[in-house]
Amino acid sequence: MTAARVPDTLWFTRCPVPTATGIAADRGWLAEAFAADGVAVRSLQDADPGADRAAHYTHALPGLFREGGNVPALWARSRGERTRLIGLTWIEERQAVLVAPGSPVRSAADLRGRRLALPRHPIAIDFWRAMALRGFEGALASAGLGLADTVLVDVDAAGHRGQWAAELAALRRGEVDAVYVKGALAVEAARRAGAEVAVELDELPDPAHRVNNGTPRPLTVHQDLLDRAPELVDRFLAVLLRAADWAADRPGEVARILGAETGAGPEGVAGAYREGTHRTLHPGLSATRLGLLARQAEALHGHGFLPEPVDVTGWADPEPLRRAALLAARTAPDADAAPAPEGAPAYGHPAPDYADPAPVPVPSPPRP
Repeated sequence: MTAARVPDTLWFTRCPVPTATGIAADRGWLAEAFAADGVAVRSLQDADPGADRAAHYTHALPGLFREGGNVPALWARSRGERTRLIGLTWIEERQAVLVAPGSPVRSAADLRGRRLALPRHPIAIDFWRAMALRGFEGALASAGLGLADTVLVDVDAAGHRGQWAAELAALRRGEVDAVYVKGALAVEAARRAGAEVAVELDELPDPAHRVNNGTPRPLTVHQDLLDRAPELVDRFLAVLLRAADWAADRPGEVARILGAETGAGPEGVAGAYREGTHRTLHPGLSATRLGLLARQAEALHGHGFLPEPVDVTGWADPEPLRRAALLAARTAPDADAAPAPEGAPAYGHPAPDYADPAPVPVPSPPRP
């Protein structure tokens, strides 16, 4: 690796959700992995006030790794940004449709004819609105219904503080009948609002009905960095594989890190993520995950969130992850151990930990 090809700084950004990037950052492994080359590794979230934080959505920063929601990632690619998809995770993150106390809506079928809240945020890519639309779409499809079978109600979210604050306020006022929420803070927000769960999307048998901003969740990098210093991309990915493998044996530590990443308390984290989430942080590019992301891309384009279609297969580059798995295997503490059995991943835990979404859901723990 020549000095001319090595950037001074690598950046990473992630959403406040379970990610191998968040685990690696917490452990200090990202900075450690590049220190010998004099390359700084910095979090976009912790950057100076003058930093381009909008790059979390636009990915206009060439030295940036992004692990986060697929709506902004697809939007950036759709707008012509030269990003590449180098990994996908599938993490069951609680998605639910909430209703007011005493509502007769108790299933996806009961949403027929109901008023569904669609927030509007004054941002370049309104991923909140996209999430709500796709969440309702998935719930309705599970009952053989579509958005046309409901009444979509725009809810102005400008000026409201807190996730889903505008929609939950509209629910309390009786202006809408149902609100979509997801993740750790959703558990706490629902409890504060006194709302009741009508549909648990993460318990729907068909994974296609659970596809949304975070399922599957992409890991992307700029083509410029891949062209200039592919070995740095491989090394970064190898650190993420190490972090995901470390997490697979430490549910308590992962819960602690998730609390810090999401800003939620133990109740919110426990209620949002299934038992075993700590074993699902490994990125992959299986045909199943790519196919589910392609469904999402098609739907987002159809709803007007993407200016141009995105060819997910053409966007994906599996080579960095393949090389990273080999690098991680060579540099792991037990690298001299006996080779893995045929069919097992090149690094870390056995294949079930890397499994794609199953058509039949795993029984959920009790919900708070």
